[in-house]
Amino acid sequence: MTTATNSESTHKQTIVVIGNGMVGQRFLEKIIEFDIAKQFRLVTFCEEPRAAYDRMGLTSFFAHRSAEKLMLSRMEWYRENGIELHIGHRVAKLDCEKKFVTSDKGLTVQYDVAVMATGSYPFVPPIPGVQKVGVFVYRTIEDLERLIEFGKHSKRAAVIGGGLLGLEAAKAAVDLGLETTVVEAAPRLMPRQIDEAGSRILVSKIEQLGVKVIIGKPPKEILGDGKVSGISFGDDQPLDCDMIIVSTGIRPRDDLAKESGLRVGERGGVIVDDLLRTSDPFVFAIGEVALHRSFIYGLVAPGYEMAEIVAANLCANAVGIETNKHEAQASGESPYNCNLSSGNTEPRKFTGADLSTKLKLMGVDVASFGQYELKPDVSRSVVFDDPVAGVYKRLLVSPDGTTLLGGILVGDASEFAQWSNWAKKGTPLTSSPGSLLSGEKKGPGGVAAMDDDCQVCSCNNVSKGAICSAIRDKGLASMADVKSCTKAGTGCGGCIPLVTDLFKSEMAKAGTTVSNNLCEHFAYSRQDLFHLVKINGVKTFGELLASHGKGHGCEICKPAVASILASLWNDNVQEHQTLQDTNDRFLANIQRGGLYSVVPRVPGGEITPEKLIVLGQVAQKYGLYTKITGGQRIDLFGARVDQLPDIWDELIAAGFESGHAYGKALRTVKSCVGSTWCRYGVQDSVGFAIRVENRYKGLRAPHKLKSAVSGCVRECAEAQSKDFGLIATDKGYNLYVCGNGGAKPRHADLLAADLDEETAISYIDRFLMFYVQTADRL
Repeated sequence: MTTATNSESTHKQTIVVIGNGMVGQRFLEKIIEFDIAKQFRLVTFCEEPRAAYDRMGLTSFFAHRSAEKLMLSRMEWYRENGIELHIGHRVAKLDCEKKFVTSDKGLTVQYDVAVMATGSYPFVPPIPGVQKVGVFVYRTIEDLERLIEFGKHSKRAAVIGGGLLGLEAAKAAVDLGLETTVVEAAPRLMPRQIDEAGSRILVSKIEQLGVKVIIGKPPKEILGDGKVSGISFGDDQPLDCDMIIVSTGIRPRDDLAKESGLRVGERGGVIVDDLLRTSDPFVFAIGEVALHRSFIYGLVAPGYEMAEIVAANLCANAVGIETNKHEAQASGESPYNCNLSSGNTEPRKFTGADLSTKLKLMGVDVASFGQYELKPDVSRSVVFDDPVAGVYKRLLVSPDGTTLLGGILVGDASEFAQWSNWAKKGTPLTSSPGSLLSGEKKGPGGVAAMDDDCQVCSCNNVSKGAICSAIRDKGLASMADVKSCTKAGTGCGGCIPLVTDLFKSEMAKAGTTVSNNLCEHFAYSRQDLFHLVKINGVKTFGELLASHGKGHGCEICKPAVASILASLWNDNVQEHQTLQDTNDRFLANIQRGGLYSVVPRVPGGEITPEKLIVLGQVAQKYGLYTKITGGQRIDLFGARVDQLPDIWDELIAAGFESGHAYGKALRTVKSCVGSTWCRYGVQDSVGFAIRVENRYKGLRAPHKLKSAVSGCVRECAEAQSKDFGLIATDKGYNLYVCGNGGAKPRHADLLAADLDEETAISYIDRFLMFYVQTADRL
């Protein structure tokens, strides 16, 4: 047995942290922050083969496959702060009487205080056959590495569990290119966070992404002869799959506590008081292993709060402890929780945590806040339900409608920060709940309307005021500085857009221009580079890099410069193969699993029967999945890269050309049938849409462009949600610009009214020329 001793001065007290997950790591960070006098020796045991990493960002691992990118702190950080980190050591024994811990590798450390941060483990229900080959859990990087390897030889995956982690696991399966089905035994997805109506919207959104959802059917058996082949539900319709990810909840890892004689709950969890003390006053428990007032918190934010409270109390009460230590130990009380020194303040207490959550699951905003499960006798429910747009909002208010109590948001959670703050504070509403949901009487919008104490980052409990003060007082000059200083945006990442808006707002107030450099290789904005290329006649990326840049370029500047070169000189974009990604080189969109989709251009959505037949024949010949897109084109999915030349030969022979569905270029000009067929139409919207699309097709731009032409004010082509759009009037066309129908919908602005076709084209020419020359990348 190896014993690790304190080689420094003997007056230092040893804190042993058992577990180096996100909460254990946060405790270490807070101790370092609060322990100004350096009174503690810090030792932490990490049973995984690497130090603390971001479990909330596990899904991103499928994109970059780099464990390093998930690390919460550099290894140098531990050394710089004198933390003794023992990687690959699981604490196998905790002796509360003699105050030492021993790892499974025989390392023993004496402690003055121990902090249990052992977290939880995935609960696997006792379904017959669950031990078969092909059943996985979703918890660690090692779990993901096994999933990735097994997924290489799989086609269909099922995820058992439709909660937060289950949907994360489903996203992982989709990222592996697998046909994915989510199976939830409860009658709705995310049963702990949203109601049935919200679940319906979420199911619809997820199914639009190609993921099947089965709810209200608990699995009865895992099928297969030693290896997974499907799931039986006890009826005649089993689910075929060759891989299963189980994500049915967590259980606290309290086995060490039980063996040590600490009190645990009947259903698990180490029992703690409001100071987070266990039944042994020298042992604390934080995070998912702690059972506080009969409740286990499965979110990271309450764990972070627990970590901060214990660290603050230990540091506040460490002064004078050595002189009173024997007295405290004789009484059985921990000196770290007694006000033994006269200068100590009352200890901080954990009295419960706000369970509000805001997440983006498979690209869908989902949030719940406050008391969102109250009964009708103590609350009133006001609902906004738009199944077409995929948005559901439910607010619970006091019976008189003056106080917001809680809410559920699916599809659009942009008001989450402000509304959750009102619910937490009990702020009286100045308008009716219905007007909040309808968007009326909101007053000033954006970050300016938010209260300073409004919580922006729930993971790290960071308010708007704290972020703005840090930016002003500490001279923060970048988003990286804001994240490093305040921790906002370093948890789940859902608050990053709001943090960015706050940063830009503060920069504008200070009269500071935010750095607009394209990347580390060019100290110029995209606008600057556009003019440099134009004025100097630069024709290649290498020439521009040599004259105005440095290094070798990156994934940001190479495609941006390629776009500029194509915009200015109209070269074939395929000549810039070292700059463009595979989509541009193959005139196709790479999809999950490495296959491609081919999107021929169909100007204005008008197509002949002969061309329709050709598309069908090509799809049939190459076994492609076909889909009519939102831009009135036909997408052909599932092509191998070696098939693309032959596919394009056949399509070009039939008169098709690339629709630039992969490029930062004009995508589509959508149209209604207009005056030719529609009884309401006042102009030939199809003919004009074809003219507009043929004029601007292939135009390279800072980002993708979409347009539409509507034949009357009924707006069937949705022109006001496009980058530029035209709506027919009796006198011509109204031209709208700067709309968007994507993740952040925006109605376009009316630029000019009652234009004839020639004048409208002239206006669009100038608008696009200005945009291409002056816009930022993306």
